[in-house]
Amino acid sequence: MAVEIKEYRAEAKFQRVSPQKARLVLDLIKGRGVQEALETAAFTKKRIAPVIHKLLTSAVDNAKYVAGERGVDLDVDSLYVKQALANDGPRLKRIRPAPMGRAYRYQRRLTHIVLSVAEREAAGGLVTKAEDQPAAPKAGKTKIGTAKAPAKKARATKKKAGKTA
Repeated sequence: MAVEIKEYRAEAKFQRVSPQKARLVLDLIKGRGVQEALETAAFTKKRIAPVIHKLLTSAVDNAKYVAGERGVDLDVDSLYVKQALANDGPRLKRIRPAPMGRAYRYQRRLTHIVLSVAEREAAGGLVTKAEDQPAAPKAGKTKIGTAKAPAKKARATKKKAGKTA
């Protein structure tokens, strides 16, 4: 019977920050454990960091809720940030006054942030006892005459003294 790994998501849409700036914080937490990612988001000095912290908390709460509804045993300590995306949202077109009665157009960028957390798989192939490993050869024993001589040092060259008057 195959174990199904479930992914739990949370989204924050129409955030007033450019996707590039949001990705700076998301790259810090991608692939980390949930507890470590929450601490990183809490202490990051970016304007979007509290939003990402709240979103990550929401994804963990979604995982707890869905696991409880389905009767699945969920270990919250083994959750990690599987996916962290900052996609483009719609752009707000704005106009700024310019000299001589003109107007400059600029765009305010919006971001859709998607976070998904999943449970880490238990590593099945790891060795847990030292007795299960094959015996390694001892490092101290060598045959007589096979030891290498230490490397020779290069001779220092003497500089010739210049002529004195």
